[in-house]
Amino acid sequence: MARHSFIQMSKLPNVKGRISYITSHARQENLYATYRTADNEFWSNLARESQQEFKRSGTEGKCIEARELIIALPEVYTKYEPQEVLEDFTEEFHRRYGVECVSALHHNKRKTNYHIHLIFSERKLLPEPDIKIATRSVFYDETGKRVRTKKEITGEDGQIRKGCTVIKKGEVYESHLFTVKDDKFKSEPFLREVKEIYTDLINRHIADPEQQLKVFDKNSVYLPTKKIGKNNPKAARQEWNRTADMALLSGIEETKILEIKKEEIHQKASQSIKEKGWLPTLFRSIIGRAKELLQSLIREKDMPPKPTL
Repeated sequence: MARHSFIQMSKLPNVKGRISYITSHARQENLYATYRTADNEFWSNLARESQQEFKRSGTEGKCIEARELIIALPEVYTKYEPQEVLEDFTEEFHRRYGVECVSALHHNKRKTNYHIHLIFSERKLLPEPDIKIATRSVFYDETGKRVRTKKEITGEDGQIRKGCTVIKKGEVYESHLFTVKDDKFKSEPFLREVKEIYTDLINRHIADPEQQLKVFDKNSVYLPTKKIGKNNPKAARQEWNRTADMALLSGIEETKILEIKKEEIHQKASQSIKEKGWLPTLFRSIIGRAKELLQSLIREKDMPPKPTL
């Protein structure tokens, strides 16, 4: 079976905390290198402006301050200089997309996953700060949302309610150091492009064509088996992939295998996560039942035809 690359993207509601976590020798048992294209002031300003903009928008949920890629590296990469590897991978992203990054190169505790954490901004610094001066008084309620009149933030006693803000005429009421978020960073085509870029970059340093990686096709009959993190039901995924191989060899149509994968694994796992959260044991049992269903189809296909009179 072909080996696949693993590149995963996640949202960061606390970018400063995440940077501290991935770059700290005290908190990381196997930290080999760190690299930055911007200093701490940049990330502090980014976090503050993102939170201010999120508060003004009145949107529910969590503010996303930045994003993170986790890039798994083959073990052959442990032979190369860690700082050079990290800078090479980080500068590739920095050059292509023109946004600031901070990264770290790790092993997990058992030293079975050699990987890069690459945090990047979805915004760029403006050439000059965009400062807005109030031409008349501006009012904000307790949530930070702008309102039209002073009456909307005035209590029954005629006083401005606690937590509300009044910006007088001539004062700065809003300032921006950054552009708006670039929507491409949350799109599927972007993630697909990044996976192809980094898979090609990884393969440049793997001489044996048989050992080179391919981008995993999520629309195939297989399940991904590589995952950075705890409680990964890798064995169950591998069992399904082996059974899918046997099914293809038995002559079962790919569309039928995909149908079972979608209905018995994806849909049931999604429903389970929605109702009970992520439970690895339950996920293993879902894969196990789907595998048994596929095995029964294989047995039916391999069964000799009934004799006719």
